[in-house]
Amino acid sequence: MLTRKQHELLSFIHQHLNRHGVSPSFDEMKDALGLKSKSGIHRLITGLEERGFIRRLAHRARAVEVLRLPDDMETPAELPANVIKGDFSGQHAKIQLPAANAQELPFFGRIAAGTPIEALRDHSSFVEVPPSLIGGGEYYALEVEGDSMIEAGILDGDTVIIERSEHAENGVIVVALIDGEEVTLKRLRRRGQAIALEPANPAYETRIFPPDRVKVQGRLIGLLRQY
Repeated sequence: MLTRKQHELLSFIHQHLNRHGVSPSFDEMKDALGLKSKSGIHRLITGLEERGFIRRLAHRARAVEVLRLPDDMETPAELPANVIKGDFSGQHAKIQLPAANAQELPFFGRIAAGTPIEALRDHSSFVEVPPSLIGGGEYYALEVEGDSMIEAGILDGDTVIIERSEHAENGVIVVALIDGEEVTLKRLRRRGQAIALEPANPAYETRIFPPDRVKVQGRLIGLLRQY
């Protein structure tokens, strides 16, 4: 038997995983449940883990996996809808998918400071994704380098699927081009007349720029990970 808050948190984590492909941060959990501190989230997470509803993923900061749900909630899929297992061991590897109508996306390599996105593109490299993951826009894939977004469930070596766009809503994780030179994957926040690029790791600082120094090159819509 779960408490009301445990049930609310489990439901929020499950929905967030299905919608975004990554587990929510502790701050997002705290805000969703209307709690004043993250210590309450720690207690709820521990309770859910002890009852076998979730599992904290080893070596992944604040990342959790839903193992089962109460009878009054829908059964989780083996993986969230927009997280796909794949094999990226080869230089020109494709993700192996069961769907015969998988779509190919250009693979732009690793995000690297000082390198504009278009300079990364290798026209011989691509990944395959199911059509259900993407819509009618233009998309590309990037390999994540570093741990600045680990609390958003984005790890070093993950491949992210990006929808090409010059605009993004507040709070969305985007590929941002700074000063026409540096490319980074961060959460975008608008603060008055400024733009903040927020990491999801307390070891990194939020960087704030005037809007003319930041150009959005796409927004995160999915994640591919090798297990």
